[in-house]
Parts: sequence; C-alpha cells; structure tokens
Amino acid sequence: MSNERIPLSEPNLAGNTRQYLEECLRTNFVSSVGPFVDRFEREFAAFVGARHAVACASGTAALHVAMRLFALTPDDEVWVASLTFIASANPILYERARPVLVDSEAQTWNADPELIVDELDRRARAGRALPKIIEVVHILGQPARLDEVAVACERHGVVLVEDAAEALGARYLEGRFAGRQVGVAGRVGCYSFNGNKVITCGGGGMIVTDDPNLAARAKHLTTQARLPGLAYRHDEVGYNYRLSNLSAALGVAQLEQLPSFLEQKRAHADAYDAAFAGRPGLTLKARPPWADSSHWLYSLVVDAEAFGCSRDALIARLNENGIESRPIWSPLHTMPMYAAAPRIGSGAVAERLAANALSLPSSVQLTPAQRARVIDVVLGSSR
Repeated sequence: MSNERIPLSEPNLAGNTRQYLEECLRTNFVSSVGPFVDRFEREFAAFVGARHAVACASGTAALHVAMRLFALTPDDEVWVASLTFIASANPILYERARPVLVDSEAQTWNADPELIVDELDRRARAGRALPKIIEVVHILGQPARLDEVAVACERHGVVLVEDAAEALGARYLEGRFAGRQVGVAGRVGCYSFNGNKVITCGGGGMIVTDDPNLAARAKHLTTQARLPGLAYRHDEVGYNYRLSNLSAALGVAQLEQLPSFLEQKRAHADAYDAAFAGRPGLTLKARPPWADSSHWLYSLVVDAEAFGCSRDALIARLNENGIESRPIWSPLHTMPMYAAAPRIGSGAVAERLAANALSLPSSVQLTPAQRARVIDVVLGSSR
C-alpha cells in the first residue's frame, strides 16, 4: 500500500489560475482595487442566483458584516446551531448581541427546524421577545430544512441569514426553494473561500443579497466606511474587509471550474456510500431527496461497540496509514465563551454527533485509488 499522504481537503488550482494571477502582476492590480474584484462579485452573484454580491476578506468577515447590517443591540438574540464551526457564532459576540444555541436534527445534522419553529411560536403566544436574526448554517455542504423556518421568520418578522460557508453549489430540489441554491433564500447569505472549501481564494468570503440597500451598506462597511471623494472622510466605524484583486482572480478561475468540482465531490460521496452502506457500526450522513449537497466533506458516524473501533481510534488508524481525517466540531455550548448561552433543545443530538462523527478525505483531485485506500483502512479497522 502506498505511503503517500492523503489530505482531508486541498485546493485544486488548475484552469486559468496562472493566467489570471499573472494578469494581476502585469497590471499591478494586486490589492483591494482591480477588475477581478468586480468580476468575481458579478459572476458569483450570477452563479448562485443573487442580485448582488460583495466580496470580503474571509467568510467570518462576511458574517460579521451581515450581523452589522441589522443593527444588533445587547438585548437582541441571534439563534444559531450549536453544532457548527465557531466562526458561525463569533460575529454575534463581536456585535455584543446574545447567541441562542439550537440543537441539531439527526437527519441533516443542521439545527433542528422543528425546535426553531416551535420556540418562535411559543414565544409569540406568550408575548415574549423574539430573536432579531435566525442564522441558518448549512453544515458540511448539506442544505438545512429551510421551508418551515423561512415561513416562521416571515410570520414573526425575524431576519433570516444563511451561513453557506461550506455549501456553495448545494441546492434545493423540492419545496418552496426548489431549483434555488443555498445562500439566496434569506435576507443575506454568506460564503467562505478558505483553502479547504469547495472553491478557494486562499482566503476570502462573499455576501449575497437581493436588496440593493443592504448590498451598498455591506460594501461601505467592508471599505472602512469611507465616503466618496478624494478626502479621507468616514461616516461610521468600518472594516478593512475587502478581498484583494489577487484573491479575486483566483476566485474567478475557481468559479469557472466549480461545476466539475461539484461533480467530483458527488462521485466521492457516491463511492463512499456504496462502500460503507450496511456496514455494522457505520451510520452514513443522510442524503435527503429534497436537496443536493455540495458534499464538501464526506462524514459519517461511528458506533464504537458495533464497529469494534471508536471514532478517535479510527482517526488514529487512518493517520498511521498517511490518511488525514478529522472529528467534526465540538458543540458551541461546551465551550467557555458560550457555556452560559441559552439553548433551544437539550444539545444531546449535537453532543452525540460531535463524539462519534468524522470526516474523510474529499479533495476534488482525490483519485479512485486513493479513495479505495481510505475505504480499505476504514473497513479494516473494524476487524
């Protein structure tokens, strides 16, 4: 068996990458001003089906600006999944608002929509304060069940924000949003282009919205809230959150290849599913028929007793064989800065997933031979 290291998720920098980067160097447009920034925003908006897109320095920056757009106060709540990467929630604290953490559902691993809708309705009946924002996270590329949440947000006047950092290219096949991609159902959607995401700018993020006023304010905030004109005048506290032209050039080249990237990730998921389906002790992440995942990272749950090997022991075995894998995130409510945050649901589903789920290599350029090697080590660990 080859000892070649198999990474979890590495970028594929083929296509027009070199040509576009060399154009930046040739024209000296390398910072936050340049034609590739505008082009990336325009082409990204067209791809996901949004009217406006604003490029940012990171996905976290995009979420931070999204929180700022709705003028949060210390009395305002933002509801978000407890089982998510911490960057989904930190911008809530940046704005000194109050995070409320929602337990997961077993099917998609996203925040449980029934818990969200029931709590919204219960509070409304009791005359209690409602959240300012509900931030729906599409974790690991799997679209969240959004229909019920979107209807409830409209009924109660709550802002819906989507964290689609891991789900670029995922779409709904049925229901209210059939035919639409994730990230464009809410007032604002946010994406990440970190090095391990579906496409990368080496870093970077994007805000999308159909509201021209929100788009204009987002762009204003990301450019230090500087007013037009020669003088350096600013009308509020802004941020140096703009994406560089170099990064945007990489983003344009990546966006051109995104359909093929998604096809390859789907092929990985199909092959893993075929290998692991029905194996005692392995529970596959659901692929519900109403949505098409981006399959950012292939993930599954290990039952140590039935499989004969714990999740952590499997990760160690994979590492010994030169294969990178990782556990999914610890729930936010188990971390000191969120331990006192109110919760919706017990958190038991999130805790169970966090204790037993792992992600396997899912790079676009993962070869069939490498994939077979991963499968062999996983299945061999059960004996």
